[in-house]
Amino acid sequence: MVQKLVDVINEVCRTEHYAYRTEETYLYWIKRFVSFNGNRHPRELGAVEIQQFLSNLAIEFRVSASTQNQALSAILFLYKKVLGIELSWMDDIVRARRPKRVPIVLTRTEVSRVLACMDGRYWLMASLLYGSGLRMIECLRLRVQDVDFEYLQLAIRGGKGGKDRHTVLPEKLIPDVQHQMERVQRIMERDKKLGKNGVSLPHAIDRKYRTASLSWKWQYLFPSGRYAFIRHNDSRRRHHSHTSGLSRATTHTFRHSFATHLLERGCDIRTVQELLGHADVKTTQIYTHVLKRGGNAVRSPLDI
Repeated sequence: MVQKLVDVINEVCRTEHYAYRTEETYLYWIKRFVSFNGNRHPRELGAVEIQQFLSNLAIEFRVSASTQNQALSAILFLYKKVLGIELSWMDDIVRARRPKRVPIVLTRTEVSRVLACMDGRYWLMASLLYGSGLRMIECLRLRVQDVDFEYLQLAIRGGKGGKDRHTVLPEKLIPDVQHQMERVQRIMERDKKLGKNGVSLPHAIDRKYRTASLSWKWQYLFPSGRYAFIRHNDSRRRHHSHTSGLSRATTHTFRHSFATHLLERGCDIRTVQELLGHADVKTTQIYTHVLKRGGNAVRSPLDI
C-alpha cells in the first residue's frame, strides 16, 4: 500500500481523535484488505471485493464475528472518512451477527483464589479490575491524578467510546496503591536525574505543557520498565505497562464478576451501569442472567 495513503489514514485518525489502538487496528485491516486484492487502489474496488475479503476471513482464517465486523469497520472508515466515498452499496453490506453469550463470572471464593496466586503490581492490577470494574486498558492508563483517596474513587479518562467516568476505589487497596505510588515517584526522580523525556502524554497536553511529562500528577500508576518510541509524541517516552503482563489472567472476567457481585448485593442496576461506563442499560442487564436467583434476578416471594 502506498505510503501516501498510510499517511492520510494516520492524519484522519488523529484529526477525528481516534484512540491510538484504533488507529493501529484500522491500518492493519486496511493493509490486509488492499493486499488481499493484489495491492490495487481502494478506489478501484467495491462491494464485491469487500464481501470476498470478509468471506475469506471467515472461511480461511475462521475469525469470530466481532473480528469480521472490526475489519468491516476499518474498510468503511477508509471509504467514508479517508477517500470521501459515500456509495449506496456500503449500506447493503451486512455485518456478521455476533452470538449472544452469558458472561463468565467467578464466585467471590474463586476471585480470592485467583488473586492469591498473584503478587506485586500484577496482584494490584487484578485487584483493581475486580474491585473497581475496570477494563484492562483503563487500569493500565491510570495516572497519579486519577486516584482520589478522599472520595475513594478513580477517574477513568477517555474510556470506551472516548467517555470519562468515575468508579469506586476499594478502601482495602489504599495502602497498596500508596506503596505503588512511592515506587512510581522513585522512577520519576531517577528519570529526572538522567535527563529523560518522561511519560507519554496526550498530544495536546504535551504541546501545551512542555514539562508535564515529568510532573507528578501525569505519571502512570503502572509505568513500563523501559523507554520506547511513542509515535504520537515523536520521542522516546516511558509508556504504561504492556497489556501482555496480565494476559494469562482472564482480565475481563474480573469486570464481569464486579458487576454481578454488586447486583447480587442489591446495588441498583443504573449505578452499576455508570460504574462500568455502559452507554445502554441493556448491556448491563446481561449480568442479571448469571445471578444465582432465577430468571432476571427475581427472588421468590417465599424467600422475601
